[in-house]
Amino acid sequence: MGKSAQEKGARGERELMGVLAAEGIQTERGGFCYGEKPDLYGMPGIHIECKRVEKLNFPKAMRQASADAEKFQDGLPVVFSRRSREPWLITMTLRDWLPLYKRWREWL
Repeated sequence: MGKSAQEKGARGERELMGVLAAEGIQTERGGFCYGEKPDLYGMPGIHIECKRVEKLNFPKAMRQASADAEKFQDGLPVVFSRRSREPWLITMTLRDWLPLYKRWREWL
């Protein structure tokens, strides 16, 4: 990965941290640890894979998030992604989303 791509990724992580902080969710960056720490951490039960790219291979990103979630044992693998001038999106597997939806539906 080139230096500009690394810097864009770091900016994306800081940006996502700010969005989450504005909602009262405090996270920390793993920094340039290359697999030694998650991109962001601090959301109990959620493994955050942050992607700030113009083109994203979603299956590949989910495979990375799933492998890292297993490695770190920190929760459901979720990919937070954003393109320029677009909103943040969240991607997760249907298998992981269904139990969340069922619990949410019980709260209604």
